[in-house]
Amino acid sequence: MSGLTHLDAQGAARMVDVGGKPETARSATATGRISMSAEALSAVREGSGSKGDVLAAARIAGIMAAKKTGELIPLCHPLSLDAVRVEFAFEEDAVRATATASLTGKTGVEMEAMTATSIALLTIYDMAKALDKGMVIEEVRLLEKTGGKSGTWRAGE
Repeated sequence: MSGLTHLDAQGAARMVDVGGKPETARSATATGRISMSAEALSAVREGSGSKGDVLAAARIAGIMAAKKTGELIPLCHPLSLDAVRVEFAFEEDAVRATATASLTGKTGVEMEAMTATSIALLTIYDMAKALDKGMVIEEVRLLEKTGGKSGTWRAGE
Protein backbone atom coordinates (compact mmCIF):
# COMPACT_ATOMS: atom_id res chain seq x y z
CA MET A 1 0.00 0.00 0.00
CA SER A 2 2.17 2.87 1.24
CA GLY A 3 5.40 1.15 2.29
CA LEU A 4 4.56 1.71 5.97
CA THR A 5 5.30 -1.55 7.74
CA HIS A 6 2.57 -1.15 10.34
CA LEU A 7 -0.22 -1.02 7.75
CA ASP A 8 -1.64 -4.03 5.95
CA ALA A 9 -2.73 -4.05 2.28
CA GLN A 10 -6.09 -2.50 3.24
CA GLY A 11 -4.46 0.26 5.31
CA ALA A 12 -5.38 -1.21 8.70
CA ALA A 13 -2.89 -0.98 11.56
CA ARG A 14 -1.04 -4.18 12.35
CA MET A 15 1.87 -5.43 14.40
CA VAL A 16 4.68 -6.53 12.10
CA ASP A 17 5.35 -10.29 12.18
CA VAL A 18 9.04 -10.69 13.01
CA GLY A 19 8.80 -14.44 13.65
CA GLY A 20 10.84 -15.46 10.60
CA LYS A 21 13.53 -12.81 10.94
CA PRO A 22 17.00 -13.76 12.14
CA GLU A 23 18.34 -12.38 15.40
CA THR A 24 21.11 -9.83 14.92
CA ALA A 25 22.94 -7.39 17.18
CA ARG A 26 21.06 -4.12 17.01
CA SER A 27 21.49 -0.69 18.56
CA ALA A 28 19.98 2.75 18.26
CA THR A 29 20.99 6.17 19.56
CA ALA A 30 18.63 9.12 19.90
CA THR A 31 19.10 12.64 21.18
CA GLY A 32 17.11 15.70 22.15
CA ARG A 33 17.46 18.84 24.22
CA ILE A 34 15.58 20.93 26.72
CA SER A 35 16.27 24.64 26.66
CA MET A 36 15.75 26.63 29.84
CA SER A 37 16.54 29.79 31.75
CA ALA A 38 20.01 30.38 33.17
CA GLU A 39 18.59 29.96 36.69
CA ALA A 40 17.09 26.57 35.93
CA LEU A 41 20.18 25.42 34.05
CA SER A 42 22.38 26.39 36.98
CA ALA A 43 20.17 24.48 39.43
CA VAL A 44 20.22 21.38 37.22
CA ARG A 45 23.98 21.60 36.81
CA GLU A 46 24.61 22.06 40.54
CA GLY A 47 21.92 19.66 41.74
CA SER A 48 20.54 22.48 43.88
CA GLY A 49 16.90 22.28 42.85
CA SER A 50 14.25 21.55 45.47
CA LYS A 51 13.76 18.02 44.10
CA GLY A 52 17.44 17.00 44.28
CA ASP A 53 19.67 15.48 41.60
CA VAL A 54 17.68 16.13 38.43
CA LEU A 55 19.96 14.23 36.06
CA ALA A 56 20.11 11.11 38.24
CA ALA A 57 16.32 10.94 38.28
CA ALA A 58 16.12 11.67 34.53
CA ARG A 59 18.65 8.93 33.77
CA ILE A 60 16.67 6.33 35.72
CA ALA A 61 13.40 7.52 34.15
CA GLY A 62 14.89 7.22 30.66
CA ILE A 63 16.12 3.68 31.31
CA MET A 64 12.77 2.65 32.77
CA ALA A 65 10.94 4.19 29.81
CA ALA A 66 13.05 2.27 27.30
CA LYS A 67 12.12 -0.96 29.08
CA LYS A 68 8.41 -0.08 28.85
CA THR A 69 8.30 1.15 25.24
CA GLY A 70 6.28 -1.87 24.10
CA GLU A 71 3.58 -0.88 26.60
CA LEU A 72 3.58 2.79 25.56
CA ILE A 73 3.73 2.66 21.74
CA PRO A 74 0.79 0.56 20.51
CA LEU A 75 2.45 -1.49 17.75
CA CYS A 76 5.96 -1.85 19.22
CA HIS A 77 7.12 -5.30 20.17
CA PRO A 78 8.00 -5.84 23.82
CA LEU A 79 11.77 -6.30 23.78
CA SER A 80 14.33 -7.85 26.08
CA LEU A 81 16.97 -5.12 26.04
CA ASP A 82 20.61 -5.94 26.69
CA ALA A 83 21.56 -2.39 27.65
CA VAL A 84 20.27 1.16 27.85
CA ARG A 85 22.52 4.14 28.44
CA VAL A 86 21.31 7.71 29.02
CA GLU A 87 23.86 10.52 29.06
CA PHE A 88 23.60 14.28 29.48
CA ALA A 89 25.63 17.22 28.23
CA PHE A 90 25.24 20.88 29.11
CA GLU A 91 24.88 23.34 26.27
CA GLU A 92 24.82 27.15 26.47
CA ASP A 93 21.11 27.31 27.32
CA ALA A 94 20.06 23.67 27.47
CA VAL A 95 20.65 20.13 28.59
CA ARG A 96 21.08 17.53 25.85
CA ALA A 97 20.01 13.95 26.53
CA THR A 98 21.38 11.10 24.44
CA ALA A 99 20.13 7.54 24.86
CA THR A 100 21.45 4.33 23.37
CA ALA A 101 19.57 1.03 23.49
CA SER A 102 20.89 -2.33 22.34
CA LEU A 103 19.95 -5.99 22.09
CA THR A 104 20.33 -9.10 20.03
CA GLY A 105 16.93 -9.67 18.50
CA LYS A 106 14.58 -9.73 15.54
CA THR A 107 13.54 -6.08 15.54
CA GLY A 108 15.23 -2.74 16.06
CA VAL A 109 15.44 -0.55 19.14
CA GLU A 110 14.92 2.90 17.61
CA MET A 111 11.69 3.48 19.52
CA GLU A 112 13.34 2.47 22.80
CA ALA A 113 16.15 4.99 22.30
CA MET A 114 13.66 7.72 21.31
CA THR A 115 11.40 6.92 24.26
CA ALA A 116 14.32 6.96 26.71
CA THR A 117 15.42 10.35 25.38
CA SER A 118 11.92 11.83 25.51
CA ILE A 119 11.13 10.65 29.02
CA ALA A 120 14.53 11.76 30.34
CA LEU A 121 13.80 15.24 28.98
CA LEU A 122 10.27 15.24 30.39
CA THR A 123 11.68 14.27 33.78
CA ILE A 124 14.08 17.21 33.66
CA TYR A 125 11.08 19.44 32.89
CA ASP A 126 9.11 17.99 35.79
CA MET A 127 11.93 18.44 38.26
CA ALA A 128 12.87 21.98 37.18
CA LYS A 129 9.44 23.43 36.34
CA ALA A 130 9.29 25.37 39.62
CA LEU A 131 12.16 27.48 38.24
CA ASP A 132 11.10 27.69 34.58
CA LYS A 133 7.72 26.65 33.22
CA GLY A 134 8.74 27.89 29.76
CA MET A 135 11.35 25.19 29.09
CA VAL A 136 11.20 23.78 25.57
CA ILE A 137 11.86 20.16 24.63
CA GLU A 138 13.10 20.05 21.06
CA GLU A 139 15.09 18.24 18.41
CA VAL A 140 14.25 14.71 19.61
CA ARG A 141 15.50 12.48 16.82
CA LEU A 142 17.27 9.30 15.88
CA LEU A 143 21.01 9.70 15.39
CA GLU A 144 21.96 6.17 14.42
CA LYS A 145 20.70 2.61 14.18
CA THR A 146 22.68 -0.53 13.49
CA GLY A 147 21.84 -4.13 12.70
CA GLY A 148 19.03 -5.89 10.94
CA LYS A 149 18.41 -6.22 7.22
CA SER A 150 18.86 -2.52 6.53
CA GLY A 151 22.21 -2.34 8.34
CA THR A 152 23.59 0.93 9.66
CA TRP A 153 21.83 4.27 9.25
CA ARG A 154 23.18 7.60 10.51
CA ALA A 155 21.44 10.98 10.53
CA GLY A 156 22.76 13.27 7.84
CA GLU A 157 24.15 10.53 5.62
